[in-house]
Amino acid sequence: MIYDLITNIVNYKGISEHLDKAIEFIASNDLNSLPLGRTDIDGDNVFINIMEATTKGAQELNFEYHKNYMDIQIDLVGTEMIQVATEGIEEVEAYKEDIGFFKANTGSSCILGPGRFIVCMIEELHKPGIQVGSNTAIKKCVVKVKK
Repeated sequence: MIYDLITNIVNYKGISEHLDKAIEFIASNDLNSLPLGRTDIDGDNVFINIMEATTKGAQELNFEYHKNYMDIQIDLVGTEMIQVATEGIEEVEAYKEDIGFFKANTGSSCILGPGRFIVCMIEELHKPGIQVGSNTAIKKCVVKVKK
C-alpha cells in the first residue's frame, strides 16, 4: 500500500511500466473533468473509473482484493476511510472477474479525501467507502493498473 498526497505521486514512478503511465496521466490531467464511467489510458492495461457513491459503516462492507490490477483511489469530492488488512481474514465471496471479498478482524485505516491517494497493490485486502462521521456522498477516481 502507498498512501500519500497527490502532489507527491510522481515520486512513485519506477515501480512498473503500467503504474508509470497511470501516474503520468494523473499528474498531467484534471481528473474532475472526466465523465462518470470508464476512461481508457492504455486500453485494458491502465484505465480509470469515475464513480459516485455513498459511504457506509465499516460493518456493512467487506474487504476486497484483485489479482490482475492494482487500484489507485482518489476522492474528488467528499471524504472516506479506507482500511487494509493482512490477518484474521475469512473469505465471504469467491474470487471472480478480478475481485474477491473477505471479512477481517483487524485492519489499518487511512482517511482519503481531495488531495490524497492510496495505491492498493495486487492481492492486498482493502475496504473503501467507509464513512467518516456520517454517511456522505463521494465522487471518486479509481485507476486500474494491470500487473
